[in-house]
Amino acid sequence: MMRSLPIILCAGLCSGAFAQESPNLGVPADPEEVAAWDIDIGPDGAGLPPGAGTALEGEAVYAIQCLTCHGPEGNGQLNDVLVGGHGSLTNPAPVKTIGSFWPYATTIFDYIRRSMPYLTPRTLSDDEIYALTAYLLYLNGIIAEDEAMDAQTLPAVVMPNRDNFILAYP
Repeated sequence: MMRSLPIILCAGLCSGAFAQESPNLGVPADPEEVAAWDIDIGPDGAGLPPGAGTALEGEAVYAIQCLTCHGPEGNGQLNDVLVGGHGSLTNPAPVKTIGSFWPYATTIFDYIRRSMPYLTPRTLSDDEIYALTAYLLYLNGIIAEDEAMDAQTLPAVVMPNRDNFILAYP
């Protein structure tokens, strides 16, 4: 009986804690806080912000923000290769880059916006992100160097691998 007394006492004391609705941690997020983090971009461009940029503008941003990790012209360095890999997806060792694998150009904008630069995500302006997206599309031979990317033109870009995905749950 003495051995089970601590267990009984602990169960009795803890039962009140389990009966509460929540642990009362934090505060409810207000709509402005939620909106600041609700930044996803759909394949159709839904959610793209105002702004624009060209590959010419993006090259300068890339040199400052991306070169160290992704190497000259996206050829890889510490992190992923961003350019090339065209025609390699059927090989035993496919090179999955923006130009060879990604199905939607809007995904580039979305990923850069929420995740890059690696050490300081969400610090680039929308114009810088459009310019970087344009630069990466240009390096992959998908758009012209002077072609502007914005909320209207970016979703219209047809990526080389767009039609090679199979819906898991049609």
